[in-house]
Amino acid sequence: MPKHGKKYKEAVALVDRSQVYSPQEALELAKKTSFASFDTTIEIHMRMGLDPRHADQQVRGVVLLPKGTGKEVRILVFAEGEADRIAREAGADYVGSDELVAEIQNGWLDFDIAIATPPMMRKVGRLGRVLGPRGLMPSPKAGTIVNEDDLERVIRETRQGRVEYRVDKTANIHVTVGKSSFSVEDLSENMAAVMEAIVKARPPSSKGSYIRKVTLCNTMGPAIRVDPVAAGAMKLA
Repeated sequence: MPKHGKKYKEAVALVDRSQVYSPQEALELAKKTSFASFDTTIEIHMRMGLDPRHADQQVRGVVLLPKGTGKEVRILVFAEGEADRIAREAGADYVGSDELVAEIQNGWLDFDIAIATPPMMRKVGRLGRVLGPRGLMPSPKAGTIVNEDDLERVIRETRQGRVEYRVDKTANIHVTVGKSSFSVEDLSENMAAVMEAIVKARPPSSKGSYIRKVTLCNTMGPAIRVDPVAAGAMKLA
């Protein structure tokens, strides 16, 4: 069994494992229990009442965090012609076509998100085995296959704090809501944006309890149970 250090044990002592906290209380605790020497990421984890084996219960989408993620995002765009020019002017870190495909095939993956225009997918499709398992493959559901007219906006939103949510094979959703250095108010606003988007994405085929369990934690920190009803009721002001 792994042994936990003194700082972790002190953080755990701040959390009552038998208590279900309000979103506000949980966010305050997530900040207090951050003991790492770096600015930790605060994440929300949800156990969903969905069966991911069914295509009509594949909840997936994107949401713009009002206060951003607190993380520098390296954006790669597969584009040619006018779309290449738009992407470069919009501030994408890497823009190109065949040369980028070749670099990735040779093992280069020094980016956080990949965006592609529809005409480029005939080339990008060859990278499915490389990008797919890493969650980097452009797709319509993730909002990363983008028409030329929307390219500038999507790059800007991605830089500001556009994050993806999706139910995994175990019926869980994991989403970043900010950094431990954020104020509770900013974290709450980001969390509200995430919860509102996920509630709106509920598929018609979903029966019974949709959001069953909600947990907050920071990188390396203890899990904090959140009232799923209160979390599901959060909305942006």
